[in-house]
Amino acid sequence: MADKTGPDGTGETGRGRQPEATIRDDELERRRRDLEASLATRRTDRLEGKDEAKAATGYGQALKLSSEFIAGVVVGVGLGWIIDRLAGTAPWGLIVGLLLGFGAGILNVLRSAGLAPEFGQGGKPREPKE
Repeated sequence: MADKTGPDGTGETGRGRQPEATIRDDELERRRRDLEASLATRRTDRLEGKDEAKAATGYGQALKLSSEFIAGVVVGVGLGWIIDRLAGTAPWGLIVGLLLGFGAGILNVLRSAGLAPEFGQGGKPREPKE
């Protein structure tokens, strides 16, 4: 059982008595300003667009566009295969699904790149990101 000979000798649970704060408000304010200045210089470096950041963005865009295309083809093939299994029309459902998936994948890539309008935009493509 707990007695008054605990870690801090008070018999109370928790952190116990803490020493008074030695850091004053003006010291905290100075440290906050230094941190803001440091972050501001780092943000401008990022906004200027270093070559490494552009390469990483390019790789990300390429991965996004390729996954959009692959997803369209895989979904088309999957639906075609399911139709073949249910209707017994092998291999025509798979072939039609592959072609429709290919078309859907191309459309997804064009929409992601901003070269084709999104659904419901009235034929106006959005500006492509750089």
